[in-house]
Amino acid sequence: MADGPRYQRIADLLREEIRIGRWKPGDRLPSHNELAEQMQVSITTARNAIQVLVAENLLYTATSRGTIVRSQEVLESVVTTPLRPDRPKSSQDIFSEIARAAGREPAKHFTARMEPAGPDVALWLGVPEDSWVVARTVVQYLDNEPWSWEVSFYPRDLAEATGVDSPRDIPEGTTRRLAERGHAESAHRDTVIARPATAEEADVLGVGTGTLLLDHLRIGANGSRITRATRHRSIAARNRLAYELGDDAGTELIRKTLGAQNPPGNAHSFGNSLVPGSP
Repeated sequence: MADGPRYQRIADLLREEIRIGRWKPGDRLPSHNELAEQMQVSITTARNAIQVLVAENLLYTATSRGTIVRSQEVLESVVTTPLRPDRPKSSQDIFSEIARAAGREPAKHFTARMEPAGPDVALWLGVPEDSWVVARTVVQYLDNEPWSWEVSFYPRDLAEATGVDSPRDIPEGTTRRLAERGHAESAHRDTVIARPATAEEADVLGVGTGTLLLDHLRIGANGSRITRATRHRSIAARNRLAYELGDDAGTELIRKTLGAQNPPGNAHSFGNSLVPGSP
């Protein structure tokens, strides 16, 4: 191996092995102890080598599964799809629809709680600071890999009236639930920024602190009130957000044109991305 710190040389070797396909997405690498023994180095050196590749988003760590090779595919999300009035009814939410359309297996960890609105949430929802709101949190996974972190906030009275305050997940998604209970959203404001991950975000998403994230805030409303504020954070290098605006004929033509340039089995010709089909 080339000159340099021993941990860096080991990281270089593992990176090359991942590049040539010895280690494929979803594969578990040797443990720190196993790697240290194989490379005849200390456990600290082995751990530092792994951390280099975690920071580069080539690996992630799972408590029960060890160090896993990340997928390098990019998932495209058409973020206007949930807003379409003609969106077909479904027993699954939009993340599951997109994931399965891209040939990936989705999973999620859900929690819900009542909490006082902080300054940002109060501003987004147009409610007094410290008033009670319902926060629904979902950590989303693709093929067991932590993929995104979403937190949606709802005014307490609206959440109680629509059942969104349920301590259980709503499989079809809360957007459909609100519409079914007479609170369909008719307007939205989206803000997307790219910024470094905080230590908390890095821990949840299994990336290095400072990894570039997409922080997507959507505020929904109808003619009478703000209905929710959803904050969705994902790894910038692995996600692409797309917006489809206009009539159905034009939108479908764009999809077909992009699909023709990215036929199945040739994903690399379109930015090595997985582009989900029509909902």
